[in-house]
Amino acid sequence: MATEFAFPDAAAKNASGEFETEKMSLSMGPSHPSTHGVLRVQMELDGEVVTKAEPVIGYLHRGDEKIAENMTYNQFVPYTDRLDYLAPLANNMAYAIAVEKLAKLEVPARCQAIRVITAEMARISAHLLGLGAFGIDTGAWTVFMYAFTEREKLYKLFEELTGARFTTSYTRIGGVARDVPEGWNDRVNAFCDQFLPILEEILALLTRNKIFMDRTVGVGVISKEDAIAYGLTGPNLRGSGVAMDLRKDRPYSGYEQYEFDVPLGTTGDSYDRYLVRGEEMRQSVRIIKQAIAAFPAGDWYAKDARKIFAPPKDKILTSMEELIQNFMIVTEGPQMPAGEVYFEAENPKGALGFYIVSQGGGVPYRLKIRAPSFCNLSILPKVCAGAMVSDVVSILGSLDFVMGECDR
Repeated sequence: MATEFAFPDAAAKNASGEFETEKMSLSMGPSHPSTHGVLRVQMELDGEVVTKAEPVIGYLHRGDEKIAENMTYNQFVPYTDRLDYLAPLANNMAYAIAVEKLAKLEVPARCQAIRVITAEMARISAHLLGLGAFGIDTGAWTVFMYAFTEREKLYKLFEELTGARFTTSYTRIGGVARDVPEGWNDRVNAFCDQFLPILEEILALLTRNKIFMDRTVGVGVISKEDAIAYGLTGPNLRGSGVAMDLRKDRPYSGYEQYEFDVPLGTTGDSYDRYLVRGEEMRQSVRIIKQAIAAFPAGDWYAKDARKIFAPPKDKILTSMEELIQNFMIVTEGPQMPAGEVYFEAENPKGALGFYIVSQGGGVPYRLKIRAPSFCNLSILPKVCAGAMVSDVVSILGSLDFVMGECDR
């Protein structure tokens, strides 16, 4: 007598009558082009639908906060370059202002203007790379080439000002390393003039691109409530429609003098976050041109920062007093009062904060970095649940994080 054969559990049903499916665990990264650095996303899949997604971090941890406790305040400036290494000039500025707040030190207007110009140039550079990488994630290679051409122009201006292209270490506590070279502001102005039409061309490649829209519209939606609850800041928060920008809400370095708009999204999806960053570049150009038009004369470092800011080189070589002063700053560090401060700046990735505890002397007792990429990544399990595997790539690109500041 013939018997019918069935594979075990081939049609097994659960109590509710639905078929049970076996879920698969998939690890994306840490060496994967779509993870924007050494990030691993551990996913649980039901077919091609993501049921769980956990970011696994720490592959780039260097112990920056502990290193700061063993270095003078001035010596830590180059380490800030390596946080969001796409915008080192903005990182330098945020750290320097935090220490100046501890020292109750005011920098002159010219220094503030230089910092604003360089920070907004860094914002454009960081957004261009984020946009180019996002384009590649969604299949648009041309955008990447356009973006890197413009970044190369910015790097030439950075090198002319700071002596370095990438890790600039330009800002100093109490000022900046050197004044702007002759004609540099005019060259920055010329870059801005030629950049705006090219930016429109870059954005036109994506904004109404059918493939790009299919990959981003309605994908990775983050509500206002979730964006606030998970501590998102920067374009990711504004993409969800929350009008928070520290340059407007708590102005620093003279930002209150400049007119600019804060772009907001409406639905909080990956497409909105792209649109916000595109508009932010336009606004950065607007700020730069205003700062150059009203560029103040005067000193580029605080004259009353004698025990913090190193004396000019010619004075060190010709004056015993300046030589001793320089020796003390280098060996013992700038002498700070005891106390604690917190300052955060509106960086390209969001709010970059420095919490410093001082017991006096030239070395911080404790230093804590509030890294926007770390906080922005926290929403990944929430926003990826229910998405397709291919959507995870778009979501990661739209969040635009950097693992250098996430892991620190």
